[in-house]
Amino acid sequence: MDAARLIEAGRRALAVSEEPQAVMAEVWQAHALAQAVGSRLAVAGPPELRGEALGLTELAGRGCGVLGPAPFGGEHLRAARLTSLGEPCQVLQLLGELLSEAGIAMIGLAPVAADDDTYWQCMEAIDAADESRDRVLQMIRRLS
Repeated sequence: MDAARLIEAGRRALAVSEEPQAVMAEVWQAHALAQAVGSRLAVAGPPELRGEALGLTELAGRGCGVLGPAPFGGEHLRAARLTSLGEPCQVLQLLGELLSEAGIAMIGLAPVAADDDTYWQCMEAIDAADESRDRVLQMIRRLS
């Protein structure tokens, strides 16, 4: 499946998630998808993006890491279905929107976290989403 369709599917799933665990799972999915897109761009994207794409891969990986292991089986991992990137600028625009929405979703969860560990997971996931989005915006500027 192409990146734009996967990103849109992630945005829709995040938008309808209501339970804290479901929101955290969708944010995990967003970070994993950003990691996969970054990895693809680092290997096969425009040469001027390769360094930034590696950085995106690392930042998004940190986002997954702070949220713990995948909260579902591998058959539900959207990033594993990534087959093509499509037009890099469009994909990066969409990915930036998804990462922004993921950060906002975690901002909504942090104040109602069940415990301190969950609160800090939310805060770290917010930071990772924000830093990943910043990296995506740098890549968009570089393409312009």
